[in-house]
Order: sequence, then C-alpha cells, then structure tokens
Amino acid sequence: MSDRKRLLIVAHAPSPNTLTLRNAVVDGARHPDIESVDVKVLAPLEAGPDDVLACDAIILGTTENLGYMSGALKDFFDRSYYPCLEKTQGLPFAFYIRAGHDGTGTRRAIESITTGLRWRLIQEPLVCRGEYRGEFEEQCRELGLYVAAGLDAGLI
Repeated sequence: MSDRKRLLIVAHAPSPNTLTLRNAVVDGARHPDIESVDVKVLAPLEAGPDDVLACDAIILGTTENLGYMSGALKDFFDRSYYPCLEKTQGLPFAFYIRAGHDGTGTRRAIESITTGLRWRLIQEPLVCRGEYRGEFEEQCRELGLYVAAGLDAGLI
C-alpha cells in the first residue's frame, strides 16, 4: 500500500491571468520539498466524481461570474454531488476565487455546496479581488504549498 497522498486541483482558467493563477497553485503544490503528494490538475468540465473519490484533498478554483462561481465549476458540482455525498464527508478542501468584484456571492455558493457535501474547509478562502495584481500569483502558490504540505505531513 502506498503512503502517497493525492491532491486534486479543479480550477476554471478561461484567461491567461486565471491560467497563471492555476499554474501558481500547481507550482506550490509540487514544491520540491513535498515528497509524498501526487498532484492531479483538471479543468472542471474534465473532472468528475471518480476524481473526487480518488483524492485525499481538493483545491477548487473559479472566476466570479455575475456574482456566482463559473458555470464550469457548477457543472462539476452538479455531476459530482450525489455520487460523492455519502463517500467524501470530511474531505479536506480549500478554494480560491478570481473576483472582479468582491467574490461574496461566489464564496457563499461554494460554501453552501461544500457544506451540503460535508467537506472540511482547511484554509480561509483566497479571494483575489479587483484589478489583477502580481501578488495574486504568490498567494495562489502559497495556497497550493500549504495544502500539499499539510497532506505531506499528515496534518490534513
């Protein structure tokens, strides 16, 4: 039996900036000091319940679209909710939002769905608000690193 943990990153990245943020999360999660975590990265339309059932933790990423999560991430939840409902309770998760406004509605929607799934939020959500700033990349890198390091150390 393998001691390796599996981190799933499901992130909607429709623009160069959001792709940069997703890649920063991945870079953090794949930091060379992380020794026993395998990272799988999927777009929401490619991910499904089997991916969630196979992971030990998940990081979600989305844009803020009209005060809500992206349609792609909502589709992922629609397809995964019931197959995962009874099998993933307590799943450690974190998420980030690329918000042109304040991200409040997007955060509320993700928290509502994940509360129904009984997933366990392990870090304060990262909301990258307003005009794009380079500091968002470092914040996303840290998010990936902290989640992967927690898995690697057996803390989550």
